[in-house]
Amino acid sequence: MASDPRAELREIVGEVRAYLEAQQELGVEQIDVQWPESPVASPPLTLGEVREELGECTRCKLHPHRTQIVFGVGNPKARLVFVGEAPGADEDAQGEPFVGRAGQLLTKIILAMGMQREDVYICNIIKCRPPGNRTPESEEILACSPFLLKQLQAIRPQFICALGGPATQTLLRTKEPISRLRGKFYDFQGIPLLPTYHPAFLLRNPYEKKTVWEDMKLLLREMGLAAARDTATGQPGNPAFGQSGNWAKEPRSPQ
Repeated sequence: MASDPRAELREIVGEVRAYLEAQQELGVEQIDVQWPESPVASPPLTLGEVREELGECTRCKLHPHRTQIVFGVGNPKARLVFVGEAPGADEDAQGEPFVGRAGQLLTKIILAMGMQREDVYICNIIKCRPPGNRTPESEEILACSPFLLKQLQAIRPQFICALGGPATQTLLRTKEPISRLRGKFYDFQGIPLLPTYHPAFLLRNPYEKKTVWEDMKLLLREMGLAAARDTATGQPGNPAFGQSGNWAKEPRSPQ
């Protein structure tokens, strides 16, 4: 027959009361109770330690196809981290994220914000190039995302900018499209995160550059920074962001 938990609790309370009464009769007026110490959280790894833990990774099916792991680049104490999707062919060859055409555009965006690439940190949600530059699959993201998290814990940025749908959806754990998510701040483990379009998307849709620049102005305001003034519009900006020296004159969206 199962015991009655309430009866067991009454028995325990009775034993404690009897013990305290016995101590009181012996002249003990106070009993110090020490709570067990909370375990001390381990300090986050450094970026070098995260890279060492990653090793020559074989945790998913991408590793046979890569030339090298593309870990990340930039300031290890950056206030701002850009998180993209995955390395492309140029990144796979050079071992550095965002060095191809999309990377060159990202550099222009960073310059337009009044910063240098060396001021920020740039990485991707996965570290190996998917075949044919396809979108990363869920098991690949699952295998690699712990290292992205450790990178962010090592850097401890004040702001994150997620570039494109896969990066944003991975960090925010959502399936909402980037078109609905961009232009607003979200909380990522206490860090403000701003999604925007990926630079590769802007190469295919240059009329959206102005949309991304509005997102970057929002980010700059939250960071307490001001960009250079755009000579064409008199608004914060930088002509280097656009083509032909002026992002304000990009082609209009097709009807």
